[in-house]
Amino acid sequence: MTASKLFEPYKLGPITLPNRLVMAPLTRNRAVPPGMVPSPLAIDYYGQRASAGLLITEASQVSQQGMGYQDTPGIYSREQVAGWKKVTDRVHERGGRIFIQIWHVGRISHVALQANGGAPVAPSAIRAKGKTFVNGQFADVSEPRALDLSEIPGIIDDFKRGAANALAAGFDGVEIHGANGYLLDQFAKDGTNKRTDAYGGSIENRAKLMLEVSKAVVTEAGAERTGIRISPVTPANDISDSNPQPLFDYIVDGLEALKLTYIHVIEGATGGPRDIAPFDYASLRKRFKRAYMANNGYDFALANEQLDAGAADLIAFGKPFISNPDLVERLKKGAALNEWDKNTFYGGGAKGYTDYPTLGAKEAAE
Repeated sequence: MTASKLFEPYKLGPITLPNRLVMAPLTRNRAVPPGMVPSPLAIDYYGQRASAGLLITEASQVSQQGMGYQDTPGIYSREQVAGWKKVTDRVHERGGRIFIQIWHVGRISHVALQANGGAPVAPSAIRAKGKTFVNGQFADVSEPRALDLSEIPGIIDDFKRGAANALAAGFDGVEIHGANGYLLDQFAKDGTNKRTDAYGGSIENRAKLMLEVSKAVVTEAGAERTGIRISPVTPANDISDSNPQPLFDYIVDGLEALKLTYIHVIEGATGGPRDIAPFDYASLRKRFKRAYMANNGYDFALANEQLDAGAADLIAFGKPFISNPDLVERLKKGAALNEWDKNTFYGGGAKGYTDYPTLGAKEAAE
């Protein structure tokens, strides 16, 4: 058995996590159309991984407008809430803890996914250089339109309603998706936000929507059950900012004032180099008094190093959890990990989703 802080309990608000391994949110594109309800397979998928200290679900849109990819689940309809309730029930039956990640993709969408074929929305009418997955194939994202000032309160209300629905579905908490070039990140960064009103220009104005959404979710779910994901320097989805350090220092100061239970920080380029751009993550760690969840490129050694140094409280693993439902046990025993099949990451059925063997099943078969 390997000794490591990774396997020590951690108190996250009112919840005691049995270990510090977090399953990161992972888009799998297996929701059931037309209602974008979590599929029955999702019950097994999350249940299989309930030994993680905390599960964070795939991002789930707070409205149809917030949808950006084919077959991603929502959290805005009665049917979606009922579908997610089956997932949370299974996870809790197996002793797990689960948060839902709620999002609005903003400009990273396609007219085929929008009501009446409308344009996706964004802080400014700037088309992203990127693709989405729609109608069974990859396609360029559509030209967005800038949100009118009068529409922004409705966006905030959608997130608030998503948080209320999450609690009704039995989730232990909510993670706001403020990262990876989606709507809240688009407003925060000056490469995508060219507005001249109260939501554009200064750092304070550009950070306004992320902090207002956070406040609304806290009002609904409670600060102790609310986290947020941020990505200061990632170029994901054609996002950029000319000076991210003061921007995210300001944002984290605002999140600290709201007393969210954690910040989930993507360090470096999402799914890529950790050192893509200079950034002082220790500054965020110092500013935020509760849990710092570190993400991006972590293996067992780096996780131990960061935990031992006090640089993080929780470590989020992504792809290793896809192919290793029993990742916690495997790391404890120093066992080999299953390799993931990237061809089955997005869409499909049980293959590459619920059929990865556990250590016990593999040993029994040998």
